[in-house]
Amino acid sequence: MQTPPVCNYEGSDYQSSFWDEGGREYEDAAEALALKKLLPASGRALLELGAGAGRNTLRYPGYSQITLLDYSHTQLEQARERLGDSIRYRFVAADIYRLPFMPQVFDGATMIRTLHHMADAPAALGQVCRVLTPGGTFILEFANKRNLKAMARYFFRRQKWSPYTAQPEEFAALNFDFHPRAVLGWLRDLGFSVEKMLTVSHFRMGLLKRMFSPKFLVRLESLIQWTGRYWQFSPSVFLRARTKLDETAEILPGFFACPACRTPLHDTPPQITCPTCGRVYPVANGIYDFRIEPEPES
Repeated sequence: MQTPPVCNYEGSDYQSSFWDEGGREYEDAAEALALKKLLPASGRALLELGAGAGRNTLRYPGYSQITLLDYSHTQLEQARERLGDSIRYRFVAADIYRLPFMPQVFDGATMIRTLHHMADAPAALGQVCRVLTPGGTFILEFANKRNLKAMARYFFRRQKWSPYTAQPEEFAALNFDFHPRAVLGWLRDLGFSVEKMLTVSHFRMGLLKRMFSPKFLVRLESLIQWTGRYWQFSPSVFLRARTKLDETAEILPGFFACPACRTPLHDTPPQITCPTCGRVYPVANGIYDFRIEPEPES
């Protein structure tokens, strides 16, 4: 089965260059604020999609177990170094389009700064829906194409693409902005109900960040994130959605499933072998590697 291309951060110093040293203290704090407002007080098992080096992982204190998933093995190595060895954390290298899990194994999931790398966003969201329990919570962040800067640039003819159309805008290779209407439609079609929306990073401008301290900007941010309920004009939008409740749904035993054929798998480090298709998945340095090499084009 062919899947869309993946944005791979293998070998990247993204955490240090973009976040730690990139002058984004305000954006990081604004996102932490949004997560605090949206996350449930407690939960059993959380799937962190696009976890990277674990920037947000410590912001999920209410969950008993957290599975960090990223396509990049080196990003997960950095996350493990940051978080340490704990039975609370599980590190999984895998493709979001082929999640290596049984259905309905997580009661929570987050996808922060990750959907904008998805060439087929509905397919990725469908995978999230598949692995969430009925009534499970999904915290999603997406890059908003209908933001004030894009609208101003379009008005003054400094950009050709319209911020008002529903289709995604690929402004760089595997980097997409989405219209809120499109994202809400995809979630609705999958059976999610959206409970809350927040607009985030309103002051993501170099001039403002040079003029004011991050603490001051975050204080202003805290006063206006709630406006996402009515309109979305910020560069980033966070939302909390929930899967349908279904008391008749049967929860199957097991945790891992083969990403190629979806056969249930036994957790048997240092390698896991699929009894159906024979694929072998290594487990090394605490990281499960379920990545599948792309099939050659015919």
